[in-house]
Amino acid sequence: MRRTLGIFIALLFSLAPLAGAKTKDLGNGFADHGVGAPVSVSRGMVATVDGQGRDVALILLYDHRGGYALLMIDADTGRSEQFPMPFDPGHDAPFASLLSSGNKYYAHFNSYFCEFDPVQRAFTFSRKTASKMAMSMTEDDQGVIWSVTYPQSGVVAFNPKTRKFKDYGHVYKQNWAQYPSPVAADDAGWIYFAIGSAACQIIAFDPKTARAKPIIPEAERIRRCGGYVYRSLDGKVYGRTSSTNWYEFYKGEGRKIVSHKPSRQKPVITGNQGLSYKQFPDGRRLTECNLDERVLVVEGPKTNETKRLHFDYASEGLSIMSVAAAPDGTICGGTSGASRFFSYNPGTDELINRNAYKQWNTLARQGDRFFVGGYTGGFLLEWDPARAWVPTETGRKDSNPLFLGENREVINRPHKLLAHPDGKTLVLAGTPGYGATGGGLVFWDRPTTGKTQIAHTSIIPEHSTMSLVALPGGKLLGGTTTRPGTGGEKKANEAELYIMDMATKKVEWHAVVFPGAQGYTDMCLGSNGLVYGFTDRVRFFAFDPAGRKVVHKENTGDKFGPTASEQGSRVFVCDRDGAIYILFVKGIARLDPATLAISMLAESPVPVMNGGDVLEGRIYFMSGSHVYSFSIPDTGNAARKDRGNNAPL
Repeated sequence: MRRTLGIFIALLFSLAPLAGAKTKDLGNGFADHGVGAPVSVSRGMVATVDGQGRDVALILLYDHRGGYALLMIDADTGRSEQFPMPFDPGHDAPFASLLSSGNKYYAHFNSYFCEFDPVQRAFTFSRKTASKMAMSMTEDDQGVIWSVTYPQSGVVAFNPKTRKFKDYGHVYKQNWAQYPSPVAADDAGWIYFAIGSAACQIIAFDPKTARAKPIIPEAERIRRCGGYVYRSLDGKVYGRTSSTNWYEFYKGEGRKIVSHKPSRQKPVITGNQGLSYKQFPDGRRLTECNLDERVLVVEGPKTNETKRLHFDYASEGLSIMSVAAAPDGTICGGTSGASRFFSYNPGTDELINRNAYKQWNTLARQGDRFFVGGYTGGFLLEWDPARAWVPTETGRKDSNPLFLGENREVINRPHKLLAHPDGKTLVLAGTPGYGATGGGLVFWDRPTTGKTQIAHTSIIPEHSTMSLVALPGGKLLGGTTTRPGTGGEKKANEAELYIMDMATKKVEWHAVVFPGAQGYTDMCLGSNGLVYGFTDRVRFFAFDPAGRKVVHKENTGDKFGPTASEQGSRVFVCDRDGAIYILFVKGIARLDPATLAISMLAESPVPVMNGGDVLEGRIYFMSGSHVYSFSIPDTGNAARKDRGNNAPL
């Protein structure tokens, strides 16, 4: 059944921050403050023509639901039409797409391969496949469309003429998640694809026998890299795994060649999630497609005509990573999938969003400043809400937020940013770069703007730090995860706790406290000196750092379900009166430090995905693309206003 949603021009979007919010009372103390960033992003865009020969742009739209629709925009009128995906996106997204020589647009994600025909203005094919999403696609000399998928090199083929589809399943398995990209076909019908990240390889695949053959000898596989292949007009495929080792591939065989300069590449309109093919068949060019401002710009080189068109589309907004109270009395955060910042003002019930620098994974307030630890590169930002917003640029000293630097040597994807109670030190923790195992720590000293990077080999080798607590006496308590960097190989068997001296940066103690645990989701320090935490989102514990022993543990999964979690988890929401709240997916709970009993205050009308902070007597959290809050019940204390900072002081 053809499902379309016609969307027409309605508003002229300005360059000012987009504003919204009109809080909805959800009952039982909960409120919905709206979508943090009500925009979508492109996961592939191509310029082509429809059935009437009109120039159109095809855009794969992504919001918190995943790759939810394809948008078609007329390049002369701006009229847009939106086509829902023919399957549930399942929060997954296209990482590769292809416009074929037959003018069909293909994508493969959430274990579904699909075809969109701009002539028929409809999805014309969809088929379930082995897991999960294509990292690369190509078209062979017979017009067959090929895709190769993450995480275990699944291969599929679709013939648009015969409509025959073949799922070959996973053809090359490793004990780590593979990124197979790119892929190319020789004129004999063999398929070749490169894989990364933990250890590179190039695979030759024979469609006739469904046999996959690794080409690169094990001794020559480079760690933490990806390979490269391309199809030449001479009918062969060429590839490499480093800048010096080139191979010539044909009929499934690989031959080392001394040197090679890529040239005469066979044109195939394909690419990763950033694909942006802008050339229309009539010679015009799509120079801009801005989904934030809903603006399309088309240039005609023959007439020197430039058209600036406005369009619209439906979006449920981007996923929010986490929220935290800022020094200016607002709730702020960032989104994943695209670089957006948002700020909610409870006093005015206004929610604004702006372009931001990359993805804000972790948030922390220290004094009158707001700090961000982000992906990629483990960067740090410092934002002063009292000053005007100036878009972040590396090297620009008047930016606000100010770029403090990257730390990709030890961290790529931050999981914790600790604003130390000393008022001057920040500690960043997280997992390493693609293909790597073991993440380190970064200490940032605000007065001197100096940083110290500590590699995982100086903490606990092959582990990454997931949670951190500042202890008295200049000590840190860290909880690790066995999770490697994206596409890396898991090498540690069990997560550990450790105590580090901040002055020497030396680990004084570490142990596998909970056998079998894989990660310390989050921890916080109570006013009684005990540290409370969760492992693997379902086991609660109380730890005495002075005695270095667990004084309480219980499995809370059966009663409360899993805790909230994100890349920068904020499971514990604490205030300065000593009250400690816990965010479970199903609702908001409170911890009694005297008895260590956990009681559910209220079940949430939406899944609680991550926290969280206290502001004006409310606990703020996120779910999907929305900012929510919960009114803290009166327990005899005055309303807790602007306690914030996610830790008791």
